[in-house]
Amino acid sequence: MMKLAFVTLCGVFILSLNLHADTNSPAPMKLSLERAVLMGLQNNRGLQVQQFNPVIAGAFEQLERGVYDPEFFAAFSDSEENVVETSAATASQFQNEGSETEGAVGIRQRLPTGTEVEASVSSERTISTRSPEQQTARVGLTVTQQLLRGFGPAVNLASIRQAELETEASRYELRGYTEAVIADIEITYWRYVAAREAIRVVESSLEVANSQLKEVESRIEVGDLPENEAAAARAEVALSKQNLIDAQSAMAEQRYILLRLVQPDLRVRQMQSLEAVSPPDVDVSTNPDAEDSILLAQQSRPEIKEAELRLRSGELETVVTRNGRLPRLELFINLGKTGYADTFDESFKNLDGPGYDVTVGLEFSQALGNRQARARDMIARTELEQGKEALANLRDLVRFDVLLALNELERARLQVSASTETRGYREQTLQAEQDRFEVGTATALDVALTQRDLVRSRIAEIEARVAFLIARIRLYQAEGTLIERRGLSVDPIDR
Repeated sequence: MMKLAFVTLCGVFILSLNLHADTNSPAPMKLSLERAVLMGLQNNRGLQVQQFNPVIAGAFEQLERGVYDPEFFAAFSDSEENVVETSAATASQFQNEGSETEGAVGIRQRLPTGTEVEASVSSERTISTRSPEQQTARVGLTVTQQLLRGFGPAVNLASIRQAELETEASRYELRGYTEAVIADIEITYWRYVAAREAIRVVESSLEVANSQLKEVESRIEVGDLPENEAAAARAEVALSKQNLIDAQSAMAEQRYILLRLVQPDLRVRQMQSLEAVSPPDVDVSTNPDAEDSILLAQQSRPEIKEAELRLRSGELETVVTRNGRLPRLELFINLGKTGYADTFDESFKNLDGPGYDVTVGLEFSQALGNRQARARDMIARTELEQGKEALANLRDLVRFDVLLALNELERARLQVSASTETRGYREQTLQAEQDRFEVGTATALDVALTQRDLVRSRIAEIEARVAFLIARIRLYQAEGTLIERRGLSVDPIDR
């Protein structure tokens, strides 16, 4: 079983795989299907880029949570004045000099209920030529509660819930991308195997053609066959060489495509040798149930999961926009306890004295017409309905994806049996033609034509087996189960 793990290191996803190809060795790279998948996942740059998206989404989630972190504040000010004032009793002018020093520290916090709480401690020192020094100490508590717009956890926690859903959606997006990468690697691997097997068939055909030519030439020398019989045998040898050139080119093309997916940084010399060691063995005895596959796809496809999460995010957005249409009405309460003295220490000791202050009030505001809030609400509600229709359409598309994949799998399954049967009959036909050629009732051309049919049948049998393997990969991808069926897992982010 292969194991794929996404882990977090310094806030960045790292795809950790203990795989090291001996790129300095001149021997061919032996590559099984499992190793190809793991190496491809390790070296795929697109996947490495996609791995950052959940990290970024998780950072936005923390950003939204940070709105409700408590905030410490402190303030200090010092002022002096020198003014000329007029006495109310004598109407004479006099000069007044004074200074004022203020300092305050406190903590404030927003709460999901729509409440803002602030607690503070402040001190004020006043000195002037008209009055002696006075020290004032105050402990205050201010509570502001939203009564309409911004009231309650449902609307105030919506942005956090949306960020959480976005983080989860990004994981499903990463999962879908990973499945696509795995499918591309496996399909390319089997196409390379098919090209390699085709070369073996053509090489075998060339050997048979050369052997047939030698036999024809030897029989011509002893007079059993006319001279013109050699033309058909020589043409078959030449055609087999042509087919071998095309087959070798096709295999080289698939090799380059596979290496680009598995290890794109290999040097050209190292790309020349590759040995795929996984055989194209197929088991056509099982036939998946359509209803089960459709149900599995509806539950597992990452696109559906992602769409469902974004639909829930849209529902939360309508909660925010609907609340945003309400007027703003704030209830505020400001409580303070004050102590007075002519020294700093005594002012705080006198906080239990009679000095206090209380302020209670309401503040109301509402935009006339409220067109912006109404428009935002209409957009959110319309996008929500659009998302519902899009999700329903996606479910239909997934259903037909599965049906088409099942149809292709069934076609490939039947072709495996049919191509095997055809190849067997072609072998019998070739043997019969060779026997007829031996007794002089068939020509070398008859044998050559039958040999070509057998080559085509053998290649068709290989292609049918690979087509079945590819169709099964496509079905697993349509179901959204390819990762689990390969023993892989995309682990959640550790936060």
